[in-house]
Amino acid sequence: MTTKRILVVDNEQSIQEVARICLETIADWQVLTASSGQEAIKKAEDWQPDVILLDVIMPDMNGIAVFEKLQTNPITKAIPVILLTANIQACDRRRYAEIGMKAAIAKPFNPLELANLVAVALDWSLEQ
Repeated sequence: MTTKRILVVDNEQSIQEVARICLETIADWQVLTASSGQEAIKKAEDWQPDVILLDVIMPDMNGIAVFEKLQTNPITKAIPVILLTANIQACDRRRYAEIGMKAAIAKPFNPLELANLVAVALDWSLEQ
């Protein structure tokens, strides 16, 4: 089984670190981080992750704008995106699903459950 590659995009360094440590430790996935929308787009093109965990509220370009740019790029269009957001309600989940997001994970998230939340959203197994 090949190791999954996860791109975590969040302008908060502490969230990047917590997500990276948990995903690497619990699921044994490779994790790359980005702090901005532009950096995320470049890393997604270069690294071709299996999924992008994307913060909604970032200073230079919000997560929805990043997602839209990823969707218009043939190199990144097929990469699934899961939003990380502090503002999540049923109507938000519906809207995110309608535009093509795989899921939305509420922040703050339980670090020990993050890998499982990603695996469930993408129908992945955590079994090695």
